[in-house]
Amino acid sequence: MKSLPRLILDIAEQLPEGEVLRSGRFLHLGSRSAVQRALARLVVEQKLFRVDRGFYVAAVDGRFGRRSPAPTRVVRSLANALGEMIVEHGAHSANKLGLSTQIPVRCIFLSTGRSRELHIGKKVVSIRHAPKWLMALGETGAGDAVRALESLGPLWAADAVPKLHERLPEGEWSALVRARGTYPSWIWNAIQAHMGG
Repeated sequence: MKSLPRLILDIAEQLPEGEVLRSGRFLHLGSRSAVQRALARLVVEQKLFRVDRGFYVAAVDGRFGRRSPAPTRVVRSLANALGEMIVEHGAHSANKLGLSTQIPVRCIFLSTGRSRELHIGKKVVSIRHAPKWLMALGETGAGDAVRALESLGPLWAADAVPKLHERLPEGEWSALVRARGTYPSWIWNAIQAHMGG
């Protein structure tokens, strides 16, 4: 008969990379304390990573040995598990949209939920609670544009808006314009100045 840690690991290894597991998922295999001990043992053996209280993720066996899963995959899975929206930080959006050449070094995300730090192997991922206006357009091109502008700040917004208009699909640009009441006036002023109004 397989041991409890082996049973847990068998389940974890069948999931896609970065899929988070709640400790409560394994209570059908044993008592709460036995499950906690088994999870702790798997973490010590680096077969699982404890990313947040009660959430674990399996290590990935790659060509060069065992590694931690990609932070973006873990964050997306955690967002689904918690029912939160978690998106990339505006600095990443600015780089992705070609508004900045700086590549963010730190792994930072914005969330509709509480702020927290995840520890995924040796990587620390920061998730920061964001104001509603910054998340209002969700995981869309228009939402990325608002977060990019917020990251660049009022001094650079006027220079960035024409580039955004050029790079965003027309539907995303229209969504950005229609949502003018959701974000600070300095963002709308930059958009309005570009449109000649």
